[in-house]
Amino acid sequence: MKLTADPHAVMPGVAPDTHLFETAATTPAITRRERAARTTGDTVADRSLAILHLFRAPVGGLFRHVLDLARGQAAAGHRVGIVADATTGGARAEAALAEIAPLLGLGVMRVPMCRHLGARDVAALRRVARVIRATGADVVHGHGAKGGAYARLAGSGAVRAYTPHGGSLHFDPRSPLGFVYLTLERVLLPRSDLILFESAYARDVYRARIGAPAAPMRVVHNGVNAAEFAPVAPAADAGDLVFVGELRRLKGVDVLIEALGLLDAGGRPVSATIVGAGPEAAAYQALAQARGLAQVKFPGALAAREAFARGRLLIVPSRAESLPYIVLEAAAAAMPLLATNVGGIPEIFGPHSGRLLPPGDAGKLADAIRAALADPAGTQAAAQALRDRVRAEFTVEAMVDGVLGAYRAAVDRAAVG
Repeated sequence: MKLTADPHAVMPGVAPDTHLFETAATTPAITRRERAARTTGDTVADRSLAILHLFRAPVGGLFRHVLDLARGQAAAGHRVGIVADATTGGARAEAALAEIAPLLGLGVMRVPMCRHLGARDVAALRRVARVIRATGADVVHGHGAKGGAYARLAGSGAVRAYTPHGGSLHFDPRSPLGFVYLTLERVLLPRSDLILFESAYARDVYRARIGAPAAPMRVVHNGVNAAEFAPVAPAADAGDLVFVGELRRLKGVDVLIEALGLLDAGGRPVSATIVGAGPEAAAYQALAQARGLAQVKFPGALAAREAFARGRLLIVPSRAESLPYIVLEAAAAAMPLLATNVGGIPEIFGPHSGRLLPPGDAGKLADAIRAALADPAGTQAAAQALRDRVRAEFTVEAMVDGVLGAYRAAVDRAAVG
């Protein structure tokens, strides 16, 4: 049986399968032990799993991570499905989901989900539970705070895997919202069968803020594919710098603008293109105008490689990160870059981490930009060294294999537990 869509939230271009939900309503629940036992073969490698990925917003690095996992798992012979919010992502998300849908044995479903806790969660949880029952998923993998909550609340009978992707971990535990979300994470901890992290940093923060679960914790780094190692040449009209990411405080765009102001005031004006969209877009445009930075452009959201061609040096001035795809993608493309020493970025840089910058320091960022632009040969050599490291350590194939290995171990434990 193939899941195509919830009849109450049909994905454009995909016809709903009304028989699916009639079957779901009459199919008895399957225990985790029964579901695990039916996947048992002669060897772990022989097992074919039914895997359901569950998350809220089909945007950004989390969405890219799920698409890469789903594509790789389907190519490995597993039946895979995706459940995502119906109200976010826009045309780009619809196109990406429509492209991958034919590869997915369990299909794609869009369900309205609210960002924070709300009444809509009750209906969404019911629909998700019906999907899990209908597909007979062996593994329900929740991504982000919302997806992780749904997977662990509605995933009874399946192995419940969770990857925070930052999510609740970005909240200040001293804030009211942070207190609520971190408390909910602790409540859900016993319902976790497997917790996956894209960086050792995220694992350590989770353990410090949430606690150590009885379930296994495993770090599987994000990865990039072979095509992304093709170099990106600057466009004829490329500026000096480019930023690519969500326009919100966490990403440090204001720090970059202040650094540009310092360079301009010091007699070294620098052109920059700030690519992306987000809640602080208008505020950052106003800040650039207030600093007299007419050479700063805001073209909106673009694909990463298209954005890279808009500048000669990528700036990643984040205040917090987990293991950002934008750094991996730029490194693979041999794009010169400056980044801050936050989150899992040092795990990407490895022996080159001495080049990372302190977050929130516009003066240090301005100095680094000035030095990098003054030494293009040295900057390019550093980019090539980082590219070689990413090619050796951060591939999609390694990521897919690592996650599947963690699933299989969890299914084994369920079969005997």
